[in-house]
Amino acid sequence: MQKSAPHGELRVLVIMPAWNEEETIGQTIAELQVKRPDLDLIVVNDGSIDQTSQVAQAAGAKVIELPYNMGVGAAMRTGYKYARYKNYDVALQMDSDGQHLPEYIETLLDGLQRADIVIGSRFAGKSDYEVSGPRKWAMSLLSVMFTQISGEKFTDVTSGFKAANHRGIQQYCDFYPAEYLGDTIDATVMAIRSGCKVVQVPVQMRERQGGTPSSGPIKSAIYLVRSFFAFAISMTRQKTSREG
Repeated sequence: MQKSAPHGELRVLVIMPAWNEEETIGQTIAELQVKRPDLDLIVVNDGSIDQTSQVAQAAGAKVIELPYNMGVGAAMRTGYKYARYKNYDVALQMDSDGQHLPEYIETLLDGLQRADIVIGSRFAGKSDYEVSGPRKWAMSLLSVMFTQISGEKFTDVTSGFKAANHRGIQQYCDFYPAEYLGDTIDATVMAIRSGCKVVQVPVQMRERQGGTPSSGPIKSAIYLVRSFFAFAISMTRQKTSREG
C-alpha cells in the first residue's frame, strides 16, 4: 500500500461523470466549490444531448467531451487517465446528480492513509439510505463475497463515491471496463486481486436532486445479475502485482 501525504499537500482531482444532468449538475458543482474550493474538478460529459456541458462550464468546471454516450465506465476511465496524465495524488469519483455530499470527501481522504482505494458506504452506520427487494438481497450477497476475498468488511460495493491514490489510479486506468454493467464489481475485484488495499468508510448520501435516473428497476436488476457474472469472470483473470 502506498502511503499518502498529509491532506494539505495532496493534489486531489474530483472526477464527475455526467449524462443528461443539466437539471442537477450546476448545483452539484456549486456545492462542491463552496465546501471544497481547494480541490480540482473535471466533468466528463458522456455524450449528453441536453445542456449538461454548457451548465457545467458556466458553473466553473473544466469539461471533457466524449463523442457519444459510452457509459459511465468509459467516462470514469477517461477521468482516471486524465488524473494520471496530470499526475494527481488522488482521484475522487463523485456523482453529478447531488447524491454524494462534499462534506464526506475528507472521510474518503482519511481512508487513503491506510488504503489505495476507499469506497464510501451508505450502509455502514452513517446513513438512513435504504434499498429493498431483490436489489437489497443482491447487494448483500455481493458484499459478503467481497468481504470473503478481501478480508475487509464491505456493505456497499456498488457505491460510486470513492477515492484512489496513485496506485489505485493506475489500477483503474488499466482495469476500469469501458461499459456500465459490472464496471464497479470488475474493477474492484481486480484491484483486490492485484494487491491494492481496498476499504470502505461510512458516509451519508441522499436521493438524486433532480433529473431522471439513467437506470430504472429493470436495468438495475440486470446490472446486479451481471455483477455476479463480472465477479466470477474477474476471479478467473490473471493476477497482476503492483508495488506501492
